[in-house]
Amino acid sequence: MQTPVTIEVQGLACTRGERLVFADVAFQLAKGGVLAVEGPNGAGKTSLLRILAGFIEPSAGSVCLVSGHERVREPEERAKLVGWLGHADAARSQLTPLELLRDFSALYRSAVDVRAALDRVGLATLASLPCRYLSAGQKKRLALARLLVCNRSIWLLDEPLAALDARGKALASDLIQEHRAAGGIAVVATHESLNLESFELRLGGQIP
Repeated sequence: MQTPVTIEVQGLACTRGERLVFADVAFQLAKGGVLAVEGPNGAGKTSLLRILAGFIEPSAGSVCLVSGHERVREPEERAKLVGWLGHADAARSQLTPLELLRDFSALYRSAVDVRAALDRVGLATLASLPCRYLSAGQKKRLALARLLVCNRSIWLLDEPLAALDARGKALASDLIQEHRAAGGIAVVATHESLNLESFELRLGGQIP
């Protein structure tokens, strides 16, 4: 785990075209914090995560990541502190899970054991099978392994329980719990319960 990071969000707003998706979103998360972002389709859950990651700019407000004595505001710099799990599984069909994780390990300059990460998510026996043969649930498990390999303090997860069976969902919750126990932070957009103690933010309705 890298240096613990705090997320500070103030007055955040998102606009698509001329439609205001959400406004006045504010929260702070310190190490060990988990925020469950809830709301109907189109409420802006994915957009909020993408803003936090630095992929898109908000129409108002600010995001600051506090890492040690450094306050990180620039989107490109924020992205370096974030592990991302989105709707796209990023499982290149011609590669095996082991090859894919090795590529990500090199990209993130990570010292995490990729075989251990595959074993943790239940894919050790499929390490040499091309990703095109993996089921949707197995690809989601591979995406979870990618989070372990990236070794970033902040996890941003967009519907991490989708496509997973009951055991897979329990695994995802366990991994988030282990991440927070190590001092990490998770922001999770979800329609389902994480079965974790977490703060909640509801979009598309009253925002606390």
